[in-house]
Amino acid sequence: MCKKSPLDFIAAILAIVGAINWGLVGVFDYNLVTHLFGSMPMVVKVVYGLVGLSGVYALFMLKKCCGK
Repeated sequence: MCKKSPLDFIAAILAIVGAINWGLVGVFDYNLVTHLFGSMPMVVKVVYGLVGLSGVYALFMLKKCCGK
């Protein structure tokens, strides 16, 4: 079993937020991130960037923990 760090937890939360947001966009055409931070476009970009980085991080962690 892999050791979990605070960064692993943060990346997992961001990936979950991203997945839920994409689910809402796909099913209901509702973008939660834009709804919450639409008046602050730079914050929206930062949130999307962090979600994307967390996805890349999750790929590396998956390979490290499960790929031999």
